[in-house]
Amino acid sequence: MDFAQYRQFQSIVAGVSWPFLPSAAGARMLALQYQYDYTQWLSPEELRALQFAQLRQLLGHAAHHSPYYRELFQGLGIRPGQDRVEDYWPQIPLLDRGAVQAAGPRIFSGKLPAAHGGISKGQTSGSTGAPVSFLTTGMSRFMYLGISLRDHFWHRRDFSQKMVAIRPEGDLEIGKGVGLSGWGPAPGVLFKTGPGSIMNVRTDIATQAAWLQEQNPVYLHSLPTNLLALARYCRDHAIVLPELREVRTYAEQLSDELRQTCREVWNVAVKDIYSTQELGYLALQCPDHEHYHIQSESALVEIVDESGRPVKEGEIGRVAVTPLHNFAMPLVRYLVGDYAECGGRCACGRGLPVLKRIMGRQRNMLTLPDGRQTWPSFPSSDWSALGPIRQLQLIQTEAERIVANLVVDAPLTAANENILSRYLQERFCHPFTIEIRYVEQIGRSKGGKFEDFISML
Repeated sequence: MDFAQYRQFQSIVAGVSWPFLPSAAGARMLALQYQYDYTQWLSPEELRALQFAQLRQLLGHAAHHSPYYRELFQGLGIRPGQDRVEDYWPQIPLLDRGAVQAAGPRIFSGKLPAAHGGISKGQTSGSTGAPVSFLTTGMSRFMYLGISLRDHFWHRRDFSQKMVAIRPEGDLEIGKGVGLSGWGPAPGVLFKTGPGSIMNVRTDIATQAAWLQEQNPVYLHSLPTNLLALARYCRDHAIVLPELREVRTYAEQLSDELRQTCREVWNVAVKDIYSTQELGYLALQCPDHEHYHIQSESALVEIVDESGRPVKEGEIGRVAVTPLHNFAMPLVRYLVGDYAECGGRCACGRGLPVLKRIMGRQRNMLTLPDGRQTWPSFPSSDWSALGPIRQLQLIQTEAERIVANLVVDAPLTAANENILSRYLQERFCHPFTIEIRYVEQIGRSKGGKFEDFISML
């Protein structure tokens, strides 16, 4: 927090603006932020000790009140309320989505500590298979808001300015933006923020760009693929956003191409967050670098190999998460379906673990005929010059075949189709059969994400 942010605190006592006096909810949030300011500088070992202390509470509760975990721990010979968590933690098996779906309500806790607030129900989008039903509590939601506010503090956002979001909102009419009174509950508990507004991401890009020009925001929040299309449209149509200071992204894999395009078109940086519907915030972009800090105060995040062992710095592994404060639905070593690259200590000095890159889901991995898997990269700057290609999506349908779905203003020439095929083969390091198909549009998933590569294998 800096001086400009401090001056924007809202006091609830008439005639007393400094030192400001917050509401009861605001005081709780300030207490949380005070601790965050301290714990972010702890060593990884100190953070781990605090996480295991909290895990002892969570796992002890799960053993008593969740039928699924009671049976699991008894089968493993684990006594969560008595044994040291450090001693038995590696014995706990990884939990995938299929196991959560199979467990059903048996994974829920039959009792919740009174101070944890009410229970809310939710469901994942199911973009990678059957959706997962989940529960959250007032306490877990409060922790979510705390990390959200930390993100604002880390990146020194001016709460008095305008924030605009373009994201998946099922109840919002496509094509029309809606004004909001503020930035939402996270900063709203402490600050009187500037105005906000929101538009459905399924709105066409031309309408989005025109609306943005009218809104003239200082901060813009949306999905990476949508922002890339917006930035290109603004560049091609000489649309200027003079007040824009920062772009925020979430939900999809962030590309270097988007960072570069936002710098070139809008002269702004991109700040990314890593979160999931069922778990909330997992990692925030470092204030000083482009990699991510795991939010250790909220979740124990492990990057593990296929056997569940921790990977080394620079290696890519599966993301396993244990949220620390959701007692209604404990999820222990839960595989979210993503892969990430483990990083080393950050030069900023924070002890919070580092994720160098977030790679995405397994369904976004290319499988080579010899069994190796990689994350394909094919920047639009490389293929857009071949013709008026507005969208490109690749689908690996067979071991040696990839379908290229193209949204175009006019079909490519035969020569350019051959060039595109050769380009993709070079990027994939294998002579796949490339089948080009022309489609009217490529939609987003139920959760609003756009996937430029999908494996059906």
